[in-house]
Amino acid sequence: MTSSRFWAGPTLLLVWIVLGITAILPTPTCGFTSYVSQFLRVNYTADGIWDNSTLVAQQSIIDAANWYAEQAPWSVLNKTFLAPSNNTHDYLSWAAYYWPDCSNVGNTTALTPQQEWTECVYVDRDGQFSPDVRLVNNSGDFQAMSDAIFYNAMAYKLGGNETFAQRVASYVDVWFINNATAMNPNLNYAQLIRGVDSSGKGQHTGVLDLHDMTKVVSAILLLRVMASPSWTQQLDSAMNDWCTQYVEWLMTSPIALEEKAAANNHGSFYASQTSSIQLLIGNTTDAQATLNNYFQGIYQNQIVANGDQPLESVRTRPFHYRAYNAAAIITINRIAEYMGIDTWNITTAAGTTVHDAVNYAMAQAPGNDNPLELSPVLAAAAMHYGDPKDAYASWIAKQDDVYPGEEYFFWEQPLSNSGLKVFINWNLELRAGDPPPGSGTNINGSNGSRYPDAAWRV
Repeated sequence: MTSSRFWAGPTLLLVWIVLGITAILPTPTCGFTSYVSQFLRVNYTADGIWDNSTLVAQQSIIDAANWYAEQAPWSVLNKTFLAPSNNTHDYLSWAAYYWPDCSNVGNTTALTPQQEWTECVYVDRDGQFSPDVRLVNNSGDFQAMSDAIFYNAMAYKLGGNETFAQRVASYVDVWFINNATAMNPNLNYAQLIRGVDSSGKGQHTGVLDLHDMTKVVSAILLLRVMASPSWTQQLDSAMNDWCTQYVEWLMTSPIALEEKAAANNHGSFYASQTSSIQLLIGNTTDAQATLNNYFQGIYQNQIVANGDQPLESVRTRPFHYRAYNAAAIITINRIAEYMGIDTWNITTAAGTTVHDAVNYAMAQAPGNDNPLELSPVLAAAAMHYGDPKDAYASWIAKQDDVYPGEEYFFWEQPLSNSGLKVFINWNLELRAGDPPPGSGTNINGSNGSRYPDAAWRV
């Protein structure tokens, strides 16, 4: 079987990045996996003591880092249409699920797209992406940039080549720091609803656009631990300055505070994003307060007695949203764990944890959603709660017989490989079975690197 390293739709837990996100199911294009809102166990990632079963996953990470490097750089300036502020440095995204209703415009000829944006009323179609929403793709660029940082930071440790760390430094500089290209530290125009009655302002849901800040933070923490020469004190201080301004916006802006109060996955991702940034800038007191506010607040009603997440199940794509919120909760727990706080067994008002949530989600039919969305969530549950009967690993194996080569298999350890052998062919595709003699690598490492003359290529 070939790994499904192809586009799986813009809201999936697994998203294939090809110069950002476009409409659902375009022509398949080779890419690498974007796992939602990750936060690495930095000590595990940096310690260099990893099981041989993760060899192919390690190579997948190297390949992903190199693939993303070919797409760089990314900047908030990369858009054709500006925010209402007319400031190119202001982040802009259009509300993804809002579609034009032009029935009352009274036009006698076809409207141009620009006329639709200003003369029609935009209405919500939950879970359905408006086909032109990625004409402004700051959100896709941010996601690709955060993935590039995430994979290249890990590749730096795996490959031992400073080029990977230099890439991270460059991507951070372009998006956050360089005065010519940097994003202003706010989301005042994120998920803006177009139309004749547009407010000209973003929505609270736009805060979700930057939920992958946890990947950026995690990568920087890894480079700090490894004392990379490329991650200079000057760069670190500049990033801290940007994050300090941004977290102030997160803590005081009415838009952001409305997101904080959201009872579903939006509130969860607010907590993960905000606490991770507070951790990065050294404000552990506020980070702990953010986590406490989450666990004592909205978390209490997110998971009911049977493990369901009713605020996600009520949505148009319940399988997706259950996995989505569970991923956010896992990330929150890992941020707390990094701070030396064990939150994994904090219970909701119904006496449940994210362990119950993933068990319930695993028992549900995916419907029209991709079952692979749940795989990294189950892997994380196995890593923390254990998988003595291989229930999680068996479920994952039924969906994906090359999962020991997927990137997440490296950092979600321990996790059984289900006895599967996998390799990567010269087209960067994961394949099941033994590689041809002299090429590829399997999970036992019996053929060595896929690149025998340069095991960790750049």
